[in-house]
Formats: sequence, C-alpha cells, structure tokens
Amino acid sequence: MNHNSPEEESFAQARSAMVRDQLRGSGIRDERVLAAMAQIPRELFLPPGLRSRAYENGPVPIGRGQTISQPYIVALMAEALLLQGHERVLEVGLGSGYSAAVLSRLARQVYSIERHAELARQAAQTLASLGCDNVQTRTGNGALGWPEEAPFAAISVAAAGPEIPPALKQQLEIGGRLVLPCGQPGEQRLLRLTRLGAEEYRTEDLGWVAFVPLVDSGGEEPPDPQS
Repeated sequence: MNHNSPEEESFAQARSAMVRDQLRGSGIRDERVLAAMAQIPRELFLPPGLRSRAYENGPVPIGRGQTISQPYIVALMAEALLLQGHERVLEVGLGSGYSAAVLSRLARQVYSIERHAELARQAAQTLASLGCDNVQTRTGNGALGWPEEAPFAAISVAAAGPEIPPALKQQLEIGGRLVLPCGQPGEQRLLRLTRLGAEEYRTEDLGWVAFVPLVDSGGEEPPDPQS
C-alpha cells in the first residue's frame, strides 16, 4: 500500500522523468548509476524553498556560493569512475551531499571533504537521515585529499582548478581513476586520470564542463573527521 504524500508522488514522478530524459536521453548507460539516481530523493539535499527546482536540468544554489550540480553532470562523473561496488572512493566537494549519496549506492565506502563547515554539517545530517552509513565526511582542504585513508580506487572532484592537485594523484591506487574538471573558467574540461604506475598516468578528455573553483586553503592539514 502506497502511503506517499501528493508532494512525494510528484517528486517521484519528476525523478523518473529526470532519469529517462536528462540521463538516459543524454547518453548515460551505466545501469547502476541510473538506478542510484532513481532512488536518491534529490529534493532533500536542497534548501526547503528551492526543492521545487530539484529536478531541473541545471545546477541549483545551496548557499555559500556553492551549487548542487546538474543531474547529468553527477551521473556523468559517477559513470566515469567505473565503479563496481567494492571500491573505496574519495570525493572532494561534499556540498549538499547529493553526489555522496549517489556514490554510496555505487561503492563500498565514501570519504567526502567539504571546506564549508556549515554545508558539511547539513550534508552529514541529510546523509544520515537517508541511511547512507558508508559515507564519512570532514571539513577541510580538499586539494590535500584524505591521506590517512589513501589509497583510493576512485576520486571524484566537484570543483575546478588550473591543474590536477598532486596530492590527489598520489592518493590513487594503481589502476585507480580520478575524475575532475580542470582549466580556467570558461575553458574547463572534465578529465579522467587513470594511474598506471608509480609515476605513470593516462588522461582522457570527457568534454566541456563548468564548475565552481577548487580553493586551496594554503596547505593546512584538515581537522579530524566529522560524523
């Protein structure tokens, strides 16, 4: 028996349409990614006044100059990580927590870093409310990664810089994939870096994107993890 409210039913229909039109319709083929995004209630990761925009085909502001990425970009980056379900994944840019929730359905363990403490707290609460207990979050400088938990099978970076942070490259395991936007504003490309050896990497260009900048807070060590 279905006990969903009319609002929940409306969101569920919008979510199905998003998967059909924005994701499948734009070439996303990984069925695990599509299933994860069909399950995660994107509206819960937005401020209450903006939840009606949850399934728009574009980014939505979440405060602190940050956005929740366009659904297609979330799916594209998740698909590019080539996850099978057993991996430990690092995410740089927790933001609203939505991408971390999607990754939690695709990997064994997710470690996610956010430089804005208030966003990190809100995201952690939302993830906990949805039972995403395989996501660990912290506030800190994402460009430094999470060295004490490295190496990672996959790293996803939801902010752009002019070059790939060296610490993130070094925290990839051999065979691991790093997916991130790189380049100056207006000239960003989504790259997939695969670590082939100790100092050997293969780079693939996945197309044009537009992301907020990756801010390096000066090389300080991140604080202790949060729940």
